[in-house]
Amino acid sequence: MTKTIAVIGAGPGGYVAAIRGAQLGANIILIENREVGGTCLNRGCIPTKTYFRNAEIMSNFKRAEEFGITAGEFKMDGKALQERKNNVVGTLVKGIEQLISSYKNIEFYNGTANIKDKNTISIDLKDGTEKTVTVDNIVIATGSKPQMTETKGVDLDGVITSDELLEMEEIPETLIVVGGGVIGLEFASIYQELGSQVILLASRILKDADKEISRRLTPILKKQGIETYIDIRAKEITKEGNKLKVLAKYKEKDEEIEVIGDKVLIASGRGPVLEGLNLDELGIKYDDKGIFVNQEFETHIEGIYAIGDVNRGVQLAHVASAQGVYVMEKIMGHTPDINMDIYPNCVFTMTEVAHVGYTEEELKEKGIPYKASKFMFAANGKALSLGEGEGIIKILAGEEDKKVLGVHILGSHANDLIHEGALAISNDLDINSIMRTIHAHPTLSEAFFEATLGLENQAIHIAPPRKRR
Repeated sequence: MTKTIAVIGAGPGGYVAAIRGAQLGANIILIENREVGGTCLNRGCIPTKTYFRNAEIMSNFKRAEEFGITAGEFKMDGKALQERKNNVVGTLVKGIEQLISSYKNIEFYNGTANIKDKNTISIDLKDGTEKTVTVDNIVIATGSKPQMTETKGVDLDGVITSDELLEMEEIPETLIVVGGGVIGLEFASIYQELGSQVILLASRILKDADKEISRRLTPILKKQGIETYIDIRAKEITKEGNKLKVLAKYKEKDEEIEVIGDKVLIASGRGPVLEGLNLDELGIKYDDKGIFVNQEFETHIEGIYAIGDVNRGVQLAHVASAQGVYVMEKIMGHTPDINMDIYPNCVFTMTEVAHVGYTEEELKEKGIPYKASKFMFAANGKALSLGEGEGIIKILAGEEDKKVLGVHILGSHANDLIHEGALAISNDLDINSIMRTIHAHPTLSEAFFEATLGLENQAIHIAPPRKRR
């Protein structure tokens, strides 16, 4: 008998799960109360990366003389930036809608789902009507939303989340960013290039990254022109005429500072979207971080699953998609495989950051013997020709078996380069697999190759260590 599976949410977790389920022969009921594509496409990854491209172009204009180019006056048009972002998003949303509609066994409902029991869902449709559907399984993929801190004054006009920032047509003269995670750093880096003077208040920089990478990134942010304060927490936001003033206190010393800006972006993380799902009545366990699931992404109620940002796990679009595929294959009787320890993390600051696998700190904590090798982009021909000589590739490998354990990149196109490391770690490859692979010249990937060679003291473009006399 053909299974009927409901997917609640049509973001990168939900719509991918729906398509995979349809490919496997299930009848899919896909429910979304906003736009298809979810946060990632409409209010996250894609809009931000569209802005990132504009920021890159602005950065290139500012550096034109380095390349022998005399450029005239230029400035960012906030309205045109919005229009371009909306066009990119609109094109992708339309494409996903067409993709969903091409599967005859996917039934799409634009409305809000309320789970009555493990086999019944009531849908409040946007047209004001209600529909009840009966299903064999339910996949919750409702995603996440920006979280505000408990800082005094966050309810003031001009204190905004990333959602609101992406809808603004004006470029703030001064933007205060509260938060040193991925969201905070990306917007700080982007808006500094778009024309704002950015003030960054961060308790720490990229807490999950290798500490060496975080340490090296901080002076790069300052060099970009961002007024950067680390180990500090925002305590209170007040009005100062038509501006906003943030009082912040250092964590390790008895000292406070005050900064003034036009807008304050609260980039302190995201929380799960759980409203209306009826979780309490169902007995599905959750907290403010999301729904509890087992290793199969199944909730405490058999047959109901939760994937992506909503399930207390990793808040990344590509992880949500992978979980969606896994769950659908499991429901349909296959034996899927997923390794939730291995996934690339990508940060689109103007000097990009990417990492996968263990950090050096984690290897030390676990007592795993390892070797580390680094290669600077300053010694890579392609990086220098791009004018992007800042940064480093760091590779960690097992001391005895030489298996790749971690890769950490700070530099140009780090978010493209990281997948060589992800492929190696996911497939349990040793460094010889990379060393025997000819890498094209001149490319940035040669830096990855050289870092790997360095683990065996075979790097060509690293001077040998000096012998002590």
